[in-house]
Amino acid sequence: QVQLAESGGGLVQPGGSLRLSCAASGFALASNGIGWFRQAPGKEREGVSYISESGGFTLYTDSVKGRFTTSRDNAKNTVYLQMNSLKPEDTAVYYCAKRTSFAQAWHRPSSYGTWGQGTQVTVSS
Repeated sequence: QVQLAESGGGLVQPGGSLRLSCAASGFALASNGIGWFRQAPGKEREGVSYISESGGFTLYTDSVKGRFTTSRDNAKNTVYLQMNSLKPEDTAVYYCAKRTSFAQAWHRPSSYGTWGQGTQVTVSS
């Protein structure tokens, strides 16, 4: 069964850091680009970052550039999202997803076919 599972979320103070992990099972993660998304209450799901199959190409939404870094370890079948200098507006449920279509841009949820269950990130003092 093809699955993705996020972990690493939690409560952190503004300015703090968290590292999220996205572990794949049932398929080789190296075969797919992986996106990170987030969804805050009452808001649409937002594309945060994207990493290509090899990890040689990454993209970020403007609001996280310079603060978030996505990476991957294909040997461990895992993708990571390192989040630094966290702000209250980063509070959301974070999801990873496997890209299955290149017909639309990387930040469109419709470009992805398999999603994890999400992990909550709360940035608050």
